[in-house]
Amino acid sequence: MNKVKTTLTVLLWTFIALALAVVVLFESGTLEFGYYAASSEQAEFLLTTLMELLTLAVIPLALRLFKFKMVHDELLQRQFAGLMKWGLLRLLMLLVPLLVNTILYYMYASVAFGYMAIILVIVLPFVYPSMDRCIVETTDEETSEEKA
Repeated sequence: MNKVKTTLTVLLWTFIALALAVVVLFESGTLEFGYYAASSEQAEFLLTTLMELLTLAVIPLALRLFKFKMVHDELLQRQFAGLMKWGLLRLLMLLVPLLVNTILYYMYASVAFGYMAIILVIVLPFVYPSMDRCIVETTDEETSEEKA
């Protein structure tokens, strides 16, 4: 269980470090802020719409993923493999849009991307792979209540 927790935690902090690296590169002037802002309004509109829909879809899905019967059953039957598979998927569902929104914010200088990235950061503590969370998500709630 500790290996799974470590892997998921490393993935989470790696993506956060990548997003922070993007922020540092743009804020320091190494990369030009708003380079694509005036070039293509249509592309910006399409990307904004796509990322808004994606962000709004993945947040509730990621938060409820382990409650779906198929996923929950696999987490109970194949604890380590199931947690690795579904935990990675859940984190990637949140972290990839976070990184993309951060990059697009600096490329297009559009606050919509920045707000979506902030919302995704706010959601991350709810899926942080702590040892307690890993144990709770791979045990049956009904069985735990009956033992108590």
